[in-house]
Amino acid sequence: MVLALLLVRAGVEVTVLEKHGDFLRDFRGDTVHPSTLALLEDIGLAERFARLPQRRVTSVQLPIGPDRSLVTVGNIGALPGKYNYVAMVPQWDLLDLLADEAAKEPSFHLRMDTEATSFLIERGRVTGVRYRTADGGTGELRATLTVACDGRGSLARALPELGLEHFPCPMDAWWFRLPRREGDPSGLVGGLGERFFTALIDRGDYWQCAVLIPKGTDADRRAEGLERFMDRFTAAAPWLADRAKALTSWDDVKLLDVRLDRLRRWHRPGLLCIGDAAHAMSPVFGIGINLAVQDAVAAARYLVGPLREGAVGLRDVRRVQRRRRLTTVATQGLQRVAHTRVIEPLLAGRAAFGNPRRAKRMAELVTESRWLNRVPAYFLAYGALRERPPKESLR
Repeated sequence: MVLALLLVRAGVEVTVLEKHGDFLRDFRGDTVHPSTLALLEDIGLAERFARLPQRRVTSVQLPIGPDRSLVTVGNIGALPGKYNYVAMVPQWDLLDLLADEAAKEPSFHLRMDTEATSFLIERGRVTGVRYRTADGGTGELRATLTVACDGRGSLARALPELGLEHFPCPMDAWWFRLPRREGDPSGLVGGLGERFFTALIDRGDYWQCAVLIPKGTDADRRAEGLERFMDRFTAAAPWLADRAKALTSWDDVKLLDVRLDRLRRWHRPGLLCIGDAAHAMSPVFGIGINLAVQDAVAAARYLVGPLREGAVGLRDVRRVQRRRRLTTVATQGLQRVAHTRVIEPLLAGRAAFGNPRRAKRMAELVTESRWLNRVPAYFLAYGALRERPPKESLR
């Protein structure tokens, strides 16, 4: 949707296919980081976005050391500039805002209840897609360029020439909600339990809770019973013990099969992959959606000229991958380090970094140093590389 908005403002004809009838789904990537907030200001949507219901997170706290006391390891609020927070905004509200703004342009077309089912390929070039509508209708849509923004289940990932590369993940994730009360901690709060790690996101009147469990243990853990799980959970976050009965059914606990992978090639003639379609991210650091947005901004900047001319060559789509690949590799590299040095040991019942006191001392050094404290905060806020939208898309 970001890519579509930037392109239609520059006069490019764009059609977005959305297989659902609306955007009202329980997204979990509801974090809008400073990189995306700055983009919204660049394109004149900051005021409209600020009016959306939201919660602002300015710090990341983790339980570190033998006593598992909470230590602030990322103080986003200490960063200079206007956007020194992460906005927690329902993703459907953000999508509605972008779609509404794009609809002001005559070259924007949004087809709801329409799912792309396969690619049209002619003489080795992707020339569009076949689609199916909710009422069973089918059709074809031809395009100068097809952009796969359809996530880690993308049609493009079945193309063998793109070369999907997988990396091991030690965990899966459970997601659920618990009530939030006055006196609770604020921001993004971590907790350690019996072979699981919790991340609690402050959403104002409730906590969006993520629990990382060892990979492939979902069925076994559910078989132990919900009461046993909540006992473990409240041992990790004792200040939530008074809400242990709020979760009444496993139906309220959703499983995320965590993956970390990327395509070796994000393109072929007539096709470009961005976001999770090109690189599925771990939930570590919670930056997947913001990397995808930055992919979209870079793609718009490199492709607006060729698209306005009506001819996009292989060189054009290659430039997008070259621009974004290093950021992707670096981010996934840090996520892999977090998997092996922090999450995997914790899920196996061992200390992160091999020694709890050493881990706490490292965290204290980060906390006590004005500059070291800004490094994880800046990475969380902006990632490794910030993109600027094309001048043709500015308002």
